[in-house]
Amino acid sequence: MPISHVFLRAGKPEAYRKAILDGLGRALSDALGVSEDNRFMTLSEHEPANFRHGNAYGVKRSDDVVYIRITVFDTRSAQQKQALFRRLAELLAESPGLRGEDLFVNIVDSPKENWSVGHGLAQFA
Repeated sequence: MPISHVFLRAGKPEAYRKAILDGLGRALSDALGVSEDNRFMTLSEHEPANFRHGNAYGVKRSDDVVYIRITVFDTRSAQQKQALFRRLAELLAESPGLRGEDLFVNIVDSPKENWSVGHGLAQFA
């Protein structure tokens, strides 16, 4: 039950943004077994004045950097997360051509009781 947020600099064409979301969905499926009907994703674009990046940790990022935050149940293993990082980098390199240096991913673990997916209920508690 992931919920994902993609952040990027404004100005990319619709096909580019679609490729990011499609690649993210496929990576979630391939690495974590997330079904197609269980995709909850948003993408927000930010004007250059509101979007910054650095080259920390020995990674030379460009203005094309994409930040992805994925919140998941706290049941995912380190191996599953590593597989997701790898698969996401592979898929986004294929389409839309994102450099691995420009992919910044953060996974947030959340206990199941912290989720309500509708009707004001804690379906997983």
